[in-house]
Amino acid sequence: MTRTMDYYEKQNNHPNHGVHNTDIGVSYTPSTDSPGLCAFILTIISYLLIIATFPFSLCLCVKVVQEYERAVIFRLGRLLKGGAKGPGIFFIVPCIDSYRKVDLRTVSFDVPPQEILTRDSVTVAVDGVIYFRVKDTVNAVTQIQNYSHSTRLLAATTLRNVLGTRNLAEILSERESISATMQSSLDDATDPWGVKVERVEIKDVRLPVQLQRAMAAEAEAAREARAKVIAAEGEQRASRALKEAAEVINESPAALQLRYMQTLNAISAEKNSTIIFPLPIDLLSHYMKSGNGNGKRKTKSKKEDVLSDDE
Repeated sequence: MTRTMDYYEKQNNHPNHGVHNTDIGVSYTPSTDSPGLCAFILTIISYLLIIATFPFSLCLCVKVVQEYERAVIFRLGRLLKGGAKGPGIFFIVPCIDSYRKVDLRTVSFDVPPQEILTRDSVTVAVDGVIYFRVKDTVNAVTQIQNYSHSTRLLAATTLRNVLGTRNLAEILSERESISATMQSSLDDATDPWGVKVERVEIKDVRLPVQLQRAMAAEAEAAREARAKVIAAEGEQRASRALKEAAEVINESPAALQLRYMQTLNAISAEKNSTIIFPLPIDLLSHYMKSGNGNGKRKTKSKKEDVLSDDE
């Protein structure tokens, strides 16, 4: 009897009992060894108590989990075979069984604003939102103490690490690629914990006030420069068009008269009280020539009169 108890105690106290080292960490699996004599005695006593207090013991033995929950049961500290229980009703043995509920629904949380120094030495404050859920209930309970808190800390650290390798322009324009990179990194890191990161989104990128003013001034100067270039190109094209129009009008003088008429029509449509009628100089050239001839004749007659008077 003494040898048997010593053997069971050695089996229970072995440092690698129920623990298997893998590439991703330590994996806990239900033990296939015998629970030991003390565990066997406690189990018998618990069943006897259940039978003795029946049906009142059902209040402690029967448990219910919701559709979106699972229960991981430990018997005398060991993971019970069969994995997680639920949804619905399951039974436990009081005094020797303990269980922990795990919610399988998607959980979202905000990543607090992180002060990040970008690759081009600009300090920005970035916050985001993470969506994750538990895909392996047993690992979420046995591999990590608090998977939710650990995922939050890892998300904040990953956000700083990923954005620290990007320029400010990339952070502002490539949010989708940054979110995909963060999701892949978080999903790989939380996979041994039984956690699946479904979505990562960057909510806001806050720039310093001085940097915002400098960027606004730079953008305004760039817009003004583009406006001046566009205006200069327009003037250049307009001058070429005017040159071509002048050549066409020079070939046909009547075209200039038609242009005058169109201008008068446009002025009259605006209901102005003053109308300016342009008179071509060519029409007055004949009268100017005749006026000059009459003036010369009058001058000659006056000179002749003066000469006659002298004589």
